[in-house]
Amino acid sequence: QMHLVESGGGLVQPGGSLRLSCAASGTIFSIDSMGWYRQAPGKMFELVAVITRSAITNVTDSVKGRFTISRDNAKNMVYLQMNSLKPEDTAIYYCYADDLSVEYWGEGTLVTVSS
Repeated sequence: QMHLVESGGGLVQPGGSLRLSCAASGTIFSIDSMGWYRQAPGKMFELVAVITRSAITNVTDSVKGRFTISRDNAKNMVYLQMNSLKPEDTAIYYCYADDLSVEYWGEGTLVTVSS
């Protein structure tokens, strides 16, 4: 069983930056895609960014040019660099990983963008 633990969330002012990290541990076979979803208050769960093992990325339009996803395959980690944060980026951010077509999820980390 794989476990995912996110870190790096917190309170930041509009225009600021945060870097989220997610570490995978436990029984790991071969992680294909890893990524981040978020859920804002009163809004639907949405994909933020995903990255494959070969570093192909997909980033949702609302964060393009501001957020960058990356990963370290040797360390089984995925990162989300978030710049130029806006109040509408406030949400709980969840990490996920796909290991042999089984999805695993972290418990989430809260990002609050407010002055």
